[in-house]
Amino acid sequence: MCGTVGLFTGCAAAAFCPVAALRRDGAATPGYRSPFAAWDRSASVRSSPRRVLASTELDLFPEDLVPVAGHPVVGRLRPELRRRLLTQQLHRYLGFTAKLEYLVVNHVVLGIAHGSIEVPVPDEMRFDALRIYTDEAYHALFSVDLGRQVTARTGIAPRGGRPFFLVRLDALKARHDPSLAGLVDLLFTIVSETLISATLTDVARSTSVEPSVAALVRDHAVDEGRHHAYFAQYLRHLWAALDAGERRFAACLFPELIDVFLRPDTADVGDELLGYGLSRDEVDEVLADTFDEQVRASYNRATAARLLGYLDDVGVFDDPRALDLAREHDLVPRA
Repeated sequence: MCGTVGLFTGCAAAAFCPVAALRRDGAATPGYRSPFAAWDRSASVRSSPRRVLASTELDLFPEDLVPVAGHPVVGRLRPELRRRLLTQQLHRYLGFTAKLEYLVVNHVVLGIAHGSIEVPVPDEMRFDALRIYTDEAYHALFSVDLGRQVTARTGIAPRGGRPFFLVRLDALKARHDPSLAGLVDLLFTIVSETLISATLTDVARSTSVEPSVAALVRDHAVDEGRHHAYFAQYLRHLWAALDAGERRFAACLFPELIDVFLRPDTADVGDELLGYGLSRDEVDEVLADTFDEQVRASYNRATAARLLGYLDDVGVFDDPRALDLAREHDLVPRA
């Protein structure tokens, strides 16, 4: 992830930018088909109004998209606690989105746009990175804005703390040489922008959720479709620029990065349920039933299926160790 030199400081990719191996004389790079032809009239930052919370009578997040909400033990909670549970799930979504966009993705796309991430790409691809930067900054803004509205209207503040993916991403980077931190962030951005989840579409189409929430998620989903198409192509350019050792490092990291992004923060969910008066045994039962490893693995495979296809296409799984790690993370069937 890279900031523009001279304008931003503290860039996590500073050690990545000078890596000479990312500028290969004669490296073959694929063409580029821009997914942003209609951006000026269809991007949410260009076309959508500010989303204003009109009511707190309707649910603020669909109950069927809050995994623990369907458990019988949780179902016995008082109605006001059930509503608090759904409100906290919205806060999680908004906080996750804002921090992903301004702490991770936008540093990367600035590096692509500016050229300080020295992967050879067409000029139009660099320009489109600025469009993604604009989208993501707006996603962070509207997420923080709606979160502030929710707190003001309901009196329910977000639980606080860093999103679980950031905690785990930092821990992963700490295991490797600091010079690789920027490459890790770049790979993580490709993962986060190309994973497919039905959650955004399901929230956007929900008739039970407050309309401003559904509209905001719809804005987000439409923009992210373009970002997905962009980073699916960017992966090919990156792969063409890496040498054999860097490809081996990246290939073996991809399965863990997918897990970093998708693994739920069950400890935080458990602490929240304890705060609603459930006993430790009840909370353990809810977590064990809801986050069953087989169910979670099935969800992860479905969510990552398109990304895994892109990785396979560029040859990531030609590396036997990468394939073994994908199996260990239950992303592909075990041999």
